[in-house]
Amino acid sequence: MEELYKFITEQYFLPFYLIVWLVAVARYRTFFDTPLKYHPIYLMYTFLTELLGYLVKHTDEFQFFSEKKYDWHNVIIFNIYSVIAFSFFFYIYWKVLKSRKHKKWVVYGTIISMLSYVVSLFFQDPLHMNLYYADLIASMILLFDISLYVKEKKSEEGAYPVKHNLMFWTTLGLAVFHAIFPYLFLIAYEAPEVWAQYQLREVLKVLIVFMYGTFMIGALLGKRNAFR
Repeated sequence: MEELYKFITEQYFLPFYLIVWLVAVARYRTFFDTPLKYHPIYLMYTFLTELLGYLVKHTDEFQFFSEKKYDWHNVIIFNIYSVIAFSFFFYIYWKVLKSRKHKKWVVYGTIISMLSYVVSLFFQDPLHMNLYYADLIASMILLFDISLYVKEKKSEEGAYPVKHNLMFWTTLGLAVFHAIFPYLFLIAYEAPEVWAQYQLREVLKVLIVFMYGTFMIGALLGKRNAFR
């Protein structure tokens, strides 16, 4: 019982992922035919990735490496996750944007982002280190895509309040998270003493909860006709 309590208090965002997924599935009828129709799959993938990462780090049965100093390393899971997650959201904004010029920019940004991960493989070991420079580039490109979406939305007249637009809540969560998260990783690897001193891991967890919280609010309040 004590071990379960410790798990829940330290890894509180894990069950939260599952709750957000359940809400998204329950409200799937409000966005099943939108560009976010694969969002529940992404949410479940996130949950399973985090769960596997926890098991690799804390149990012997799921470890990838036999060497004692590496047996807790789970970073390869999250490097793969980053590539898939960024690709998913690049696709979302490519689908949502209306301007052909903006769509082309999203494609160019996606290519640059994926190339940054390939280049990072020559300078960083993806088995033992986050590809944080590539993450930074991908986050900046995603923020650029978000700015294109916001620009298009401002020029439109909507009949529905923005609070009923799932895409609005998704964009809000992504914008706040990706404006901060890559710099936290930079600090973690380039200035680990600062990371530890200011407990920035907790800041990262709060950002995660905020982002997925906006996803859940969007699913709860979203209406099909208000999606854009």
